[in-house]
Amino acid sequence: MRARPIAPAALLLPLTLLLAACGGSSGAAGAGGGAGSGTDGKGSLTLDVGDQKGGYEALLRAAGELDDLPYKIKWSTFTSGPPLLEAVNAGAVDVGGVGNTPPVFAAAAKSKIKVIAGTHSNSDGEAVLVKKGSPLKRPAQLKGRSIAVAQGSSAHYQLIATLKKAGLTPKDVTLNYLQPADALAAFTRGKVDAWAVWDPYTSQALDQADARVLTTGQGIVNGLGFQVAAPAALDDKKKSAALKDYTDRVRRAQNWVFKHPDVWAKAWAKETGLPDKVALDAVKRTRGTAVAVAVDKDAIASEQQIVDSFAALKLIPRSFDFGEFVDPRFNGDLPPSSTAPRTYGKAH
Repeated sequence: MRARPIAPAALLLPLTLLLAACGGSSGAAGAGGGAGSGTDGKGSLTLDVGDQKGGYEALLRAAGELDDLPYKIKWSTFTSGPPLLEAVNAGAVDVGGVGNTPPVFAAAAKSKIKVIAGTHSNSDGEAVLVKKGSPLKRPAQLKGRSIAVAQGSSAHYQLIATLKKAGLTPKDVTLNYLQPADALAAFTRGKVDAWAVWDPYTSQALDQADARVLTTGQGIVNGLGFQVAAPAALDDKKKSAALKDYTDRVRRAQNWVFKHPDVWAKAWAKETGLPDKVALDAVKRTRGTAVAVAVDKDAIASEQQIVDSFAALKLIPRSFDFGEFVDPRFNGDLPPSSTAPRTYGKAH
């Protein structure tokens, strides 16, 4: 049944909680969180895993991949990818899953991180949204307009790349750096002309905020997500073996999600407060399409484009070789990063 429209203010709570659901795409600043949410497994070895609400802990639990763990996983929950990677850098967390952009900012700050595993997802959930009644029909018409976007997020890069493709630069628009809950309020009240964002916010805005898609990230962004580990954990033989097992479990869980979108959507909705319909839309548009891929030369080259773009705009303090922050030891026989994401057919 279609979710009943609710007041924008009422949307803010679930959206605030859902910084998790972007898979670490957000560049949220502020309190990093890190509050523990329990321990799974048994044994003398403990793997400290950073997560976001509705993230990998919920995914692995729903898929049954936390059953019979031969080691312990201690979960710590963060508001978004950047503070999670700060914890990896500090050695407080051994590994955590984030989107394609937080590792760029962390590496630019010379953080001690290594990208060890990747996924490739459909980019339809990465979108620039406008109101249904907006006169804007194509990206070139964004010139002179105000756009809400989370600074340092995957949406930030998507917006920059979208503007470039349309022959524009960030100087041709007014950027309002807002986190999703604040951006939703601004968008709903007409304070901004457009909103660059990611799923599940895309699905929620389309369902409940009178939004339509101006353009998506297809052909613009790489659709990659990463597991990022602490070098010290990789240097420890026992922890390295646990990291390999953990990434294998994540891969199997993602396979399970694709085959059971309805079951996962209900579990995800319960975990995050998302309406069931929005959760299922986001799963079929983006979250369920993830396929595990190797962190290979193409993935590194694609991330290097993000590095170079942000460095050119002086949004990061320096340019650098992204490959220096990758450890390919777990690539094994995984398919190349260019492997097409899964699909449920017609876009939702």
